[in-house]
Amino acid sequence: MKRGHLSQYFSGVVAKRLSAVEANPQTSNQHEFNGSAELRRLLGEQDRKNIPARFLWIDEEQSSSEAEEGLLSWYDARRAHPTRTEYRLYYQGNTITSLMQEGDSFFLATLKDGSGLVVVTPSDGTMYNQLVWLFGIEPDPQLSFSYAPVEGRHDAELDFTARTVLEALGIEPDEPEADTIDTLIEPFGADIPKPAVLSELARSSIGHDLATSDPDSALLLWMEREHRLFRRIERKLIAERIASGFGAEGAEDVDGFISFSLSVQNRRKARAGLALESHIEALLQANRVHYTRGAITENGNRPDFLFPGIEQYHDPGFADSALFMLGAKSTLKERWRQVLSEAERIERKHLLTLEPGISEAQTGEMEAKSLQLVLPRELHRTYKPVQQDWLMDVAGFLNLLERSAS
Repeated sequence: MKRGHLSQYFSGVVAKRLSAVEANPQTSNQHEFNGSAELRRLLGEQDRKNIPARFLWIDEEQSSSEAEEGLLSWYDARRAHPTRTEYRLYYQGNTITSLMQEGDSFFLATLKDGSGLVVVTPSDGTMYNQLVWLFGIEPDPQLSFSYAPVEGRHDAELDFTARTVLEALGIEPDEPEADTIDTLIEPFGADIPKPAVLSELARSSIGHDLATSDPDSALLLWMEREHRLFRRIERKLIAERIASGFGAEGAEDVDGFISFSLSVQNRRKARAGLALESHIEALLQANRVHYTRGAITENGNRPDFLFPGIEQYHDPGFADSALFMLGAKSTLKERWRQVLSEAERIERKHLLTLEPGISEAQTGEMEAKSLQLVLPRELHRTYKPVQQDWLMDVAGFLNLLERSAS
């Protein structure tokens, strides 16, 4: 499967922890960083004025974000001096820079088109972990800039995980296998097929053999293929809608455009959740696991998957220790707590997600509340070493169910 690489979009990146002077506008109104050697490696030796840049602020768990277009300037304040240099990176103050706080991490990446991407995020959160993993760079705790080129060992392959992070940054990678994907979706014409149909197409186009031999890889490959199938169809539909316009010239329908944009985002989220549940169910069936999907437990709750089934759950004579549940959420943010009340008989619950790099604070709270996180094995590398021993992979969860049933 062709995927593309990060170097198609980015040239390099710098990152640093913000000091009080750099973060607090009441302390300093200069809106500048001193031009370190790392910044010179990223931006070069020549002055560059008014570099277009997109500024992003994302909180600890990606539950809140802000975005704004702005400008950067890179210049030598002593350009006319025969021997001295004094490089500075200047940014215009905006909504994003006003949110910066001491200790936050500041990432500046240069894109291939010459523009910049600035991301400010708390240094102990999920987005921080994802950026550190994606770019292969970690801010220096001594508050100086760190630099990493993208080409070479930091040139991540744009697999499902990398695409997830890029899309959180507002970047939608091109489809490297457009002809192959177009051939697969051609029978559907201009319509998006029902979720179950698209999920089965994804599985059949990749193959079902891995479901038993390597369920972790199977789940990620199926999800990646369905994601690419869906986005390819969606891109065509969005292009047609934009071409038709939103109101007549001079009477543009702004509300109609906003409504359309929100509908696209909501459909994406819903589709991702349905796809994950469908592929988990296919894994369970392939591995001959007994389960009930979406059954009602206490207070009208509906855990995504209950093992060995709802009949056993409602049987007071069936041992609590032999009951299991699995929640499924493609991304978490704060929603993982919803799983805690979904099956009161089951003390230790399991939750499968595709969210890379969840913060230590979040996973620590999950562990304290007897919630075991399950992720495809490939995603474990996006977590810190201290977290990885606690994580469970998909094969491990299936083995747990098999041992319980025997």
